[in-house]
Amino acid sequence: MTIELIIFDLDGTLVDSCKDITQALNYCFKKRGIEGFSQEEVKKMVGEGVNRLIEKALQLRKLSLPVQDLVECFINYYKKHIADFSIVYPNVRETLEKLQGIKKAVISNKLTELSIKTLETLGLLEYFDFIAGSDLFAERKPSPVPIIETIKRFNTSPDKTIIVGDSELDIKAGTLAGVKTVAVTYGYREKALLKNADFIIDKFSDLITIARTL
Repeated sequence: MTIELIIFDLDGTLVDSCKDITQALNYCFKKRGIEGFSQEEVKKMVGEGVNRLIEKALQLRKLSLPVQDLVECFINYYKKHIADFSIVYPNVRETLEKLQGIKKAVISNKLTELSIKTLETLGLLEYFDFIAGSDLFAERKPSPVPIIETIKRFNTSPDKTIIVGDSELDIKAGTLAGVKTVAVTYGYREKALLKNADFIIDKFSDLITIARTL
């Protein structure tokens, strides 16, 4: 079997954007006189999109406020500071270059516009053939819909596709879509949550061996 398509998660997999996300969240909460959050707290809340991030943050502070107002504040601030502190994880660029000949897509629960801007600002956009955020499909991860639709887009099949991510959402979405799943341990989730992945890797460069041997 030859792998024809690799689908990547974005935050916690390709880039570490936690500090910028934390800064945006804290700006909006502190503006309203609410205590901010640590990066460790934010790491546990990210992954399901900005609406869920705000909802979880409000729950953590035991507050009931209009979510949409905070969402708009977050997006407006984050757009202007999308990569002030964000970095590309080690070996990502080199590995993507070595995976030439294989189609590559990003499926994120971040908005498409913000996903593209993150990749562009950090110099990664050129490596990908397709970028999909949470607003592009009817459902988002852990639903398999974004993966299934992306596979169709490239006219390939689940058995020739793998998904790489740092969370249980990526693993569940991939499993439901019938693709092999690769979990990275350096992202935002504890290793115990990644146990259902087909492969677990500590270094992004380990992906090369998996892609060539499947």
